[in-house]
Amino acid sequence: MAKFIGSRGHNGFLGIGYQDHGPDWIELTLPWKEELVGDAETGVIASGPIISLLDNATSISAWVRHGAFRPQVTLDLRIDYVRAAVPGRTIVARGECYQLRKSMAFVRAIAHDGDINDPVAHAAGIFIIVGETEGARP
Repeated sequence: MAKFIGSRGHNGFLGIGYQDHGPDWIELTLPWKEELVGDAETGVIASGPIISLLDNATSISAWVRHGAFRPQVTLDLRIDYVRAAVPGRTIVARGECYQLRKSMAFVRAIAHDGDINDPVAHAAGIFIIVGETEGARP
């Protein structure tokens, strides 16, 4: 799973990595790096990479719960950016697929930089499952 997450493309550039997963959840990381800073004066990571992290955590949680990769599209994904992340800290996002139906996955996630009770952002959404790919595993 780890090499699938952050080895290429957008995730590779951002540095998104795998931390852990369970039957219906996944934890991904976003290490602080200068290229992601939105304000050079403060060193705070821009909100865009955090949104990407939450989008990945929620969508991959649906694959984890299903047990295989299934193509999906975003029907709705609400992200509330609660506060700026502390400069220099890795951000952890825990995405959970709390309900999986035949054609829909209901998801939520929280991103924090060390204290899950003091989130940087949280997300809730729905993905439409549009098909199935035989043999592909998350």
